[in-house]
Amino acid sequence: MKNEDLDILSADAISLLKQLIAAPSFSKEEEKTAAIILEFLLARGVNAHTHLNNIWARNKYFDAAKPTILLNSHHDTVKPNKGYTLDPFSPVEKEGKLFGLGSNDAGGSLVSLLATFLHFYERQNLNYNVLMAATAEEEISGRNGIEALLPLMEKIDVGIVGEPTHMQLAVAEKGLMVLDCIAYGKAGHAAREEGENALYKAIKDISWFSNYSFDKVSDLLGPVKMSVTVIETENKAHNVIPSQCKFVVDTRINELYSFEEVLEIIKANIRSEIQARSIRLRSSSIAMDHPLVKAGIGLGRSCYGSSTTSDKALMHFPALKMGPGDSARSHTADEYIYIHEIKEGIELYIQLLNQLLL
Repeated sequence: MKNEDLDILSADAISLLKQLIAAPSFSKEEEKTAAIILEFLLARGVNAHTHLNNIWARNKYFDAAKPTILLNSHHDTVKPNKGYTLDPFSPVEKEGKLFGLGSNDAGGSLVSLLATFLHFYERQNLNYNVLMAATAEEEISGRNGIEALLPLMEKIDVGIVGEPTHMQLAVAEKGLMVLDCIAYGKAGHAAREEGENALYKAIKDISWFSNYSFDKVSDLLGPVKMSVTVIETENKAHNVIPSQCKFVVDTRINELYSFEEVLEIIKANIRSEIQARSIRLRSSSIAMDHPLVKAGIGLGRSCYGSSTTSDKALMHFPALKMGPGDSARSHTADEYIYIHEIKEGIELYIQLLNQLLL
């Protein structure tokens, strides 16, 4: 594409990103950014649709006889942490960076994909239909985001999920299973030899989680990783032996294990009661010989497995995670994305899809 066309798309995308940063969009509270994205598409002649806080659109010459590719990213954000020194809702350009909550995760990817969608929107005789979806509740793995939208759209053959990957190819992604665990004991007075300390029982199980290693290690995703992230008892007083101790385990599962297999191994080794919050967020991968992956490799992109979970886990079709920005900046204080990353992201997305669509 011509440099001037890329400059126009990039400027438009950056302007949109600034509007999105300025509108708080915590998960389940994305009404303002949903309205901004809808207006952005309608103003450019796109017949866009809404469902809950999700916005989606088809390319102009959609043909049901052709395969379909989905371009997807999310417009919700986490809440700003206490380390912010800048106003998280004030889009500030400084030293080539655009600061603001959601700029990197995943505003840069979202606006770059929207620009890419607009580039192909009016093209005729494409090999694939193109669907664009700007979705909600990704940060909390909510059910009113992509999961609620997919049944309303046509059959999808492949997808690109926009998340910050330095525009490298995340061809696999670990699944996420959160476990709520309870160790039971018996209450008693701390001054006497009474009761059974549930906290001590929990510590033994937590030690197992800390030290156990699963046998199967993935070439792309590495080992299954278990991290205890929360622990609490019901006690408010210092002198009562706790009868219950609750703790939470964040479990990141590679593609070599099913969630059921991991649960079976855990239950065989700990005494605490275990309840999985959800088994929806499964590990996922796209074949290395998929045309989309081969196109990315042809553009000099490298392939890797991602330890973080995205809406890719909820897609029952091959999907590639790829976007401008750096995952290490996500959820950090004074979040930012480099301005040049957005322009480069748009250019690479278009080059990638040229090989698939034209």
